[in-house]
Amino acid sequence: LILATDEDREGEAIAWHLVEVLEPKIPIKRMVFNEITKEAIQAAVNDTRDLDYHLIDAQETRRVLDRLFGYRLSPVLWKKVMPRISAGRVQSVATRLIVEKERERMAFISSGWWDLAAVTALGFNARLLEVDGKKVAATSDFGADGAVKEKSLANILLLDEASARGLVDSLKNSDLTVKSMEESPRTERPKPPFTTSTMQQDAGSRLGWGAQITMRIAQRLYENGYITYMRTDSVNLSQQAVTAARNAAKALYGADHVADAPRTYVGKTKNAQEAHEAIRPAGDTFKTPGELAPELSRDEFALYDLIWKRTVASQMADAKKMQMRVDFDATTNDGKATIFRANGSVITFPGFLAAYDDIVSEENKDEETEDKRLPAMTVGQAVKVNEYTCEGHETKPPARYTEPTLVKKLEELGIGRPSTFASIIQTIQDRGYVYKRGRALVPTFLAFSVTGLLETHFTKLVDYEFTASMEEDLDKIAAGEAGRVDWLRDF
Repeated sequence: LILATDEDREGEAIAWHLVEVLEPKIPIKRMVFNEITKEAIQAAVNDTRDLDYHLIDAQETRRVLDRLFGYRLSPVLWKKVMPRISAGRVQSVATRLIVEKERERMAFISSGWWDLAAVTALGFNARLLEVDGKKVAATSDFGADGAVKEKSLANILLLDEASARGLVDSLKNSDLTVKSMEESPRTERPKPPFTTSTMQQDAGSRLGWGAQITMRIAQRLYENGYITYMRTDSVNLSQQAVTAARNAAKALYGADHVADAPRTYVGKTKNAQEAHEAIRPAGDTFKTPGELAPELSRDEFALYDLIWKRTVASQMADAKKMQMRVDFDATTNDGKATIFRANGSVITFPGFLAAYDDIVSEENKDEETEDKRLPAMTVGQAVKVNEYTCEGHETKPPARYTEPTLVKKLEELGIGRPSTFASIIQTIQDRGYVYKRGRALVPTFLAFSVTGLLETHFTKLVDYEFTASMEEDLDKIAAGEAGRVDWLRDF
């Protein structure tokens, strides 16, 4: 009897349950594999092992713990909040994260400020940086609560509409003079290949998919032998995969775009089980998305395309950019000295960007590094200004979590497993704790009352550290370093 369930704890436990139920009278072998391809399956059949009882213990411990947690805590919520709701080890923490974000938004104070730009005849814009030696307020001077940061208060010039329009008038007919220029080379490295969570994040930001949809499409790709196993927290690639990625990059982008030596990555996730490889195209040679296009549906093609690009890019050369920063002087009609600044960058060598370009999200958008080319200039050169414009801004409250950003946060905290992210997000919606507005996850009143009750009376159970350290303890049980019964008795 060959048991070929998944290679993680849950898979090991399922294999053990099968043995318990079937009571076989014949020899039993456990076979594990990461991808559904002929070579992988044949290799797995020839290299079987015994059931790993430490892994089974860890899985059973988690089950018992979740029962202890949910069955003891849920009745408290029925009495104190409302009937038929539930508390769960991971869902309560995920709900708490969303509630805390909403509290931040409620405490937020909106502040306004204005800034100026010079629209030059050379086709680029420069931002007003200083007036008479005082720095003009910018996004970075405001804290998460929306107010001006303490340390910025004394040193910045906070423009309102009247003063901004006044400055525009007093700068009319003034040209800019190049004051200083700074060029700095920058190197960008490719990101590691996909894990479950980074795939969900990327499909969320690029394709607008929720975690459930992403996993459903990945499951189809895996079952049909196009990609390796899609529930993984490892960024490792097998030797064959590294070779295949390097060959694909060389064939498509040229030998100079491939990294000098095979790249290896170290995962940042706390408590990664690393039972599998990273998610990548299956096989010893990667089929390009174009070759598979006739066989795949539109959604399958979109996800395979992402996985293929990310995997190939992970073995490609660094991208090289030249960052440019130019400061300009301009004098107002009433004699005030102002400084304007323009930023730009030029990609001097695309490297991995030829395959996989990063997208700029609202969170990591930076006013310093806008990728636009600046024309060649020299210090002391006069630059004609077509017009000066001013614009008002409001500080924005912290963004609510979306599915991709919540998955990222849970992973950072070491809470939940690759196989559970999608179902956690579904559960908290089904329980009425959270609903979706557009892509944002918004907590309900119910979520506030349940989270409040748990924080006050069961602080340890919704503590982020507790949930993460519990995963570490489960890993110890899985490695045979701790006893299941003792650990549960302690809990």
